[in-house]
Amino acid sequence: MLATVASSVVQGVDGHPVTVEVHVSNGLPGYTLVGLPDASCRESRDRVRAAVLSSGLTWPSRRVTINLAPTGLRKQGAALDLPIALGILAASDQIQPEALQRFGAVGELGLDGSLRPVAALVSLADAIEAPEVLIPTDGAEQAAVVRPGAVRAVDNLGELVAGLNGLRPLPAIVSSVAGQAVGPEKQAGDLAEVRGQPLARWALEVAAAGGHHLLMIGPPGAGKTMLAGRMAGLLPPLDREQALATTRVHSAAGLQIPAGGLVRHPPFRAPHHGASMVAMVGGGTAAMRPGEISAAHNGVLFLDELGEFSVQILDSLRQPLEEGVVRISRAARAVALPARFQLVAAMNPCPCGEGGSQGMCRCSESARARYARRLSGPLLDRFDLRVEVRPPAPRILLGGDEEESTATVAARVAAARARAVARGVRANAELPAGLLDEVAPLTSEAVDELRGWLERGALTGRGLRRVRTVARTIADLQGLGTCIDASTVQAALALRSTPLSVLGMVA
Repeated sequence: MLATVASSVVQGVDGHPVTVEVHVSNGLPGYTLVGLPDASCRESRDRVRAAVLSSGLTWPSRRVTINLAPTGLRKQGAALDLPIALGILAASDQIQPEALQRFGAVGELGLDGSLRPVAALVSLADAIEAPEVLIPTDGAEQAAVVRPGAVRAVDNLGELVAGLNGLRPLPAIVSSVAGQAVGPEKQAGDLAEVRGQPLARWALEVAAAGGHHLLMIGPPGAGKTMLAGRMAGLLPPLDREQALATTRVHSAAGLQIPAGGLVRHPPFRAPHHGASMVAMVGGGTAAMRPGEISAAHNGVLFLDELGEFSVQILDSLRQPLEEGVVRISRAARAVALPARFQLVAAMNPCPCGEGGSQGMCRCSESARARYARRLSGPLLDRFDLRVEVRPPAPRILLGGDEEESTATVAARVAAARARAVARGVRANAELPAGLLDEVAPLTSEAVDELRGWLERGALTGRGLRRVRTVARTIADLQGLGTCIDASTVQAALALRSTPLSVLGMVA
């Protein structure tokens, strides 16, 4: 007898529909699984058999052939355990085939028949071509975000089969709570805890308001990491479109999803400088799982000790910073993973940390040169803001004036972001070059200022556009009009013009 069950698999962050076809026929007992399954998928035989028997059901002593269509798409993981089990039970007359017609299914089976969640449930549920989907209880809230009113939470195989056979009620439909208001996530700390650092605090505010990339350079203990950790608290919550995209990425990466099944706040990712290329960029498995730069989609990627990351990893950031996606190509497939993130980085001026303005550097010339070469010119040019962070004076550390809190600064950031939204972008950093003359026209004095920088070779074409977007953000924060004057342009240039000598480089 033949039975079919709708399911899906995921590659990158995109789900692909799969039909599980099960044929049970007379002949010597056997189990054949075809359709490009990987090793963990082929191991489903033992998991499914144990789960069926533990649920008080019968394993057919006949020939079982399972086809995972389409056959040209590689299947991986244990997500197909549940549809395979349901197909076998339907093909062996233990479930009425018509009872499965309106259901798709995905989930891993335990040996006791329990259902376990798998990675990428959001994308998997969205790709299933069936009116309703059967999802493990632990991941049902995630799936309900993209399939509201169509997700049934399943605890174990035995209860599900009883429900399909009419012996007990079917598992309940999960009601999504994604639209309900939820308080802000706990942040690392409040900006009021950062003493002094007026320039760095201003750069952090401008970066948050305009979505600009920020590089902080200074000796150890100056407060660079402390400042960067407060960036996420300055950003406004994600809108629904951004939240869905971010949740899809986090689900595919196997990251924890907040209560309610939706990531509502900009993610803050801070990978260690020893992370591998695959961990940062993604790929590495048949599922082409997203890496750290995709996990920071619609949020912040913080690279502490930037000079300690490998050159290959740093240069791999250049294309995603421009396009908002990272493209991974392998021999058999290629995927495009979303990666529109805000880059915040911190680094010492040299390996010992005492170079630059401190004048106490203990590094050799060769060590300083190697350290400087890690940060290429093209990557440095992509930082809209480059500021030096110096240790605050002792009197400030031991109790100076009270600093502004995260809530106070976040209110100004939200107002500036609202102005950007009115222009048709989410942040000023996304303003296209063709729109700048309309939304950020320059006075003649401002044009002369920029012309001088271009003629001296101190500013590239890309840098020119970025300076103008930063100037637009500064004007928004200060409540200035549409036209950008010379003083605002000079302020934007000052936030970008940290001397290369601070980095131990030759200007």
